[in-house]
Amino acid sequence: MRLTVVGCAGSTAGPDSPASCYLLEADDAGRTWRIVLDLGSGAVGPLQRYCDPATVDAVVVSHGHPDHCADLAALSVLRRYGPTKELDLSPLPLYGPAGLDRRIVQIAGSEDEHDLDPFAFTPVGDGDRAQVGPFALEFARAWHPVPAVAVRVTGPSARGGDSTLVFTGDTDRCDEVLELARDCDLLLAEAGWAHSRVNPEGVHMNGTQAGTLARDAGAGELVVTHVASWVDPKGTLELAAVAYGAPVALAAPGETYVL
Repeated sequence: MRLTVVGCAGSTAGPDSPASCYLLEADDAGRTWRIVLDLGSGAVGPLQRYCDPATVDAVVVSHGHPDHCADLAALSVLRRYGPTKELDLSPLPLYGPAGLDRRIVQIAGSEDEHDLDPFAFTPVGDGDRAQVGPFALEFARAWHPVPAVAVRVTGPSARGGDSTLVFTGDTDRCDEVLELARDCDLLLAEAGWAHSRVNPEGVHMNGTQAGTLARDAGAGELVVTHVASWVDPKGTLELAAVAYGAPVALAAPGETYVL
């Protein structure tokens, strides 16, 4: 599997990065399979540097906040009116918490049910599973003010066998996400509270919480993401590394990780 960071800015798109968006690719059965994790504000544009967003194999969205789902409306437009409109594409599998489909219509602002035509939406929650080509998906409840999920993706490893990636989405630390992350090869963990020392419950993790989550789960590698563009990430990375007990990486647009 290959993970490419398309966007990683927390809360809003920033001057150097769109909001949450990550591309997972794997070669299997003579073709390249692609899943997009989150499609936040501003993501569809730069995603086109790496693939045709209209022809990916599935989209997984962690929750309905705009910095994670706003460009679903843009993808609907691209599929209905863009270069692939004549290809008679099958509806694109879309996975996310219940109600995410209605968010597409709300963001589009038209109340036009045709905004949903490009998608085949499957609501997912704690313990649900799905299969997309060589990717096996497992979902867990995340702890956030709106319905939210984390996802574990198992797929072909560059070293042979399988590798695993866990994306926390937005969440405070919770048992469900910890169990999902057990022994994963790469943990892509949000730290929306950056290096603040005191956090309100049930919203985001800080660097220390992201690091302890990775340590307690036995994650092979920790990549910290969802730090707001107006925050210097240095302090967050320092806290995460101390808690994890090993160096950590900061997600940045264009960075690629091979699992």
